[in-house]
Amino acid sequence: TFSLGEPAFDTPDCVKQACIKALENNHTHYGPNTGIKELREKVALFEKQKNNLNYTPDEVMITNGSTEALCCALFTMLQPGDEVIIPTPAFLLYEMIITYAGAKAVFMDMSDNDFQISKEMLDQFVTDKTKAIILTSPNNPSGTIFNADTLQNVYNKVKGKDIFVICDECYNQLVYTPTQPKSFCHFEDLKDQIIVCQSFSKPYSMTGWRLGYMLAPTYIIEHAQKAHQFMTVSAVTFIQYAGMEALDFDVSEFTEIYRKRRDYAYDRLVKMGMDVIKPDGTFYIFPSIKKYGMSSMEFCTRLLDEQKTVIIPGIAFGAEGNVRLSFAVDDNTLEKALDRLEIFVKGLENK
Repeated sequence: TFSLGEPAFDTPDCVKQACIKALENNHTHYGPNTGIKELREKVALFEKQKNNLNYTPDEVMITNGSTEALCCALFTMLQPGDEVIIPTPAFLLYEMIITYAGAKAVFMDMSDNDFQISKEMLDQFVTDKTKAIILTSPNNPSGTIFNADTLQNVYNKVKGKDIFVICDECYNQLVYTPTQPKSFCHFEDLKDQIIVCQSFSKPYSMTGWRLGYMLAPTYIIEHAQKAHQFMTVSAVTFIQYAGMEALDFDVSEFTEIYRKRRDYAYDRLVKMGMDVIKPDGTFYIFPSIKKYGMSSMEFCTRLLDEQKTVIIPGIAFGAEGNVRLSFAVDDNTLEKALDRLEIFVKGLENK
């Protein structure tokens, strides 16, 4: 299988040891609702040094994973009848949370625009009911990073309007560009409209720890923490101390390994004759299967039946005509999975 969004590595030992030490020091009681002060201070410093974002500790809320941060953000801002624009392909959970909040998810397909957002697309989809736009960059499942034109188009559309931009930045440390790409979060003059959802899961291989955080203006944090309190009270105290250690961990070794696997997977797919955009981030690649004349579900089902190999149909992300492969597997598994995919694809072409 190369279907899972699970990092290929174990949690770093230094993070595990920090957790053990926190337990031994009896950090096992309720912590502050928005997170322990030490971690909020460290997150603010990390975001300044790593991403050049200016947030104070009071603009940080520690959550049980980035999914809870997203829930808190959406539950805080949405009313029945509101709409949230989801540029697709996108993580399927967004729609579920929006619907649960009583609002409507509006899907804006980017597939025909190299997974970027044009002015014309925004003109078509943004209405007086639009309350928020969710931007995921790097994108799951395509691995695409939004370019300067996309960011400017969104900026021009939301500036001066009562529209929030929720930036899902969970993969922003897993990038393969020469320099750290610009984020929508860098539009300082729109800071009051921007909410950032961040996770420890992907960069630090901490998926099972369930630790994340929200960055937002204090007026948002004050309301979001109420939703946070009623859902989970607070993030696990001793895990927050492990999170402090994680922020000091250099993920460049992980990223370099992912880069090599990305290059290998991309080259193999191109040689198979598949249409694919080389991802600039994440550990996913999202080739088109349109030329094979079948749905993404049929493609994946047949691949499973005929080659015992699991990938994810694009329809799961609102993008029929593509499939998602994860290269967050060991080299041997990646090679074998691509060998099987190649046999399957050649069989389709021969027919």
